Amino acid sequence: MSATKLTLNDVARGCGVSRATVSLVLRGSPLVHAETRARVEAEIRRVGYIYNRAAANLRSRSASSVALVINDLSNPFFAEFAAGVDEALAAVGFVTLLGSTGESVARQQAVLASLVEHAPAGIILSPAEGSDGAAVARVVGDHMPVLVFNRELGGDWDYLVMDNLVGARLATEHLIALGHRRIAFYGGHRDSSSCHQRRKGYLEALANAGVEAEPRWRIETAPTRLEAARQAGALFASDPAPTAAVCYNDAVALGLQLGLIARGRRPGVDFALVGFDDIPEAALSVPPLTTIATAPRARGRQAAERILERMRDPSIANAQHSIAVQLIVRESSCPPPTMHGIPA
Repeated sequence: MSATKLTLNDVARGCGVSRATVSLVLRGSPLVHAETRARVEAEIRRVGYIYNRAAANLRSRSASSVALVINDLSNPFFAEFAAGVDEALAAVGFVTLLGSTGESVARQQAVLASLVEHAPAGIILSPAEGSDGAAVARVVGDHMPVLVFNRELGGDWDYLVMDNLVGARLATEHLIALGHRRIAFYGGHRDSSSCHQRRKGYLEALANAGVEAEPRWRIETAPTRLEAARQAGALFASDPAPTAAVCYNDAVALGLQLGLIARGRRPGVDFALVGFDDIPEAALSVPPLTTIATAPRARGRQAAERILERMRDPSIANAQHSIAVQLIVRESSCPPPTMHGIPA
């Protein structure tokens, strides 16, 4: 192979590092350890790789950027989160490189590889369901700051997560305090770490109150408004049916409201429900949605600030940052029908 046809991938394979690491070495980044840098430079000399500095100078415009990879950009929660990231980055002259994976692991790998080509200063990732931490690490390399948001990802990462367990427990305890005993957990996929944690909080609250957890009332749906509306009938497929639901997120809760109305049930009167996230639309829905507030825009700013901190000081160790949540009571949660004169 002639020297002009050699690529960064060839150099990376030759010395057992990621393509991103080779790129960092060529750009003189301080993020690469001296031993790794020496190994890469030796491989470059061995194969005769010629660095196209003109092209690199064009790419270097991305050095003041951070990549944001979202699993579901159609979810208003992530739109708010992305807005917070962009606000914090813009305040210090950085730009946001945005990618969306649509919950596809294969798409996530392709998006990450493409964004790494632009040499961002760091990556904020909300992983697609079923993501493999080792596979992600192979794409992003060892030296780029990465913050994992919202879901777990196997491996040693910087994490920013909501207190999902406590949030779902608060939501369930609220419904129990209103008098409900037939409480569903509605929406999400059990293999998602955030859904698993929220289900666990729901089950803990039921157990603490001596309320039986009915498996038939744990309904899985895609965490979207459309699927939640479509599958609302599953809540009433058995007798007795639940009188309330803790919803995986606000999008699910808003979809369930529509599904209830389509079946002649009035949210906040005939059926109580609680969401999770407190997106802006939650307060404007009819009825206004009781929910668990997570302040997604503030979380976006926090994620961006953490990446910038890691960029300034690469020696900062990875850590898990758990975000406290708060119950916001509105009109969608009500006592059981039998407690205000309506037959159950």
